[in-house]
Amino acid sequence: MTLLIEEEIQIPFTFDYKQVARQVVEQALESEDFPYETEVSLTLTGLDEIHEINREFRDMDRPTDVLSFPQIDYPAPGDFSKLEDSMDIFNPDSGECILGDIVLCVPKVVSQAEEFGHSVMREYAFLIAHSMLHLMGYDHMEDAERLDMEARQEAILRALHIDRTTKEEQ
Repeated sequence: MTLLIEEEIQIPFTFDYKQVARQVVEQALESEDFPYETEVSLTLTGLDEIHEINREFRDMDRPTDVLSFPQIDYPAPGDFSKLEDSMDIFNPDSGECILGDIVLCVPKVVSQAEEFGHSVMREYAFLIAHSMLHLMGYDHMEDAERLDMEARQEAILRALHIDRTTKEEQ
């Protein structure tokens, strides 16, 4: 698995954010039984940058916590049966399936952790798990979809022993 991390701003985290990102991505893939080696891009950015991306791609004129840009159209969420039919989703150099891009707003991670009363690491891991599910075709537009996604997110974090009481030291 290749995880490409780009840091557009100074990262204030006190934990090994690269290791946590890798663990969450790997656990999400394992939890969903994703059948191929993958490539995922994670960009860590600021409020102004994510505001601009949100406006450009979602026509929403405000910053957000995380954006997901899947590279694959799935027949159904978590249905990976047709991936081999689309050779253009595989990196020709590595053979890895290119899942897509995650853009994460670092200041939102920090402020939401405080707002929700849990660690910054937990919020960071949660948002990556959330985005990974989007990259595998899940959404939360309907209540049933939202509940399904929430259960999957929590299962990913639980498997990594990251919960609302997890301390930063990892």
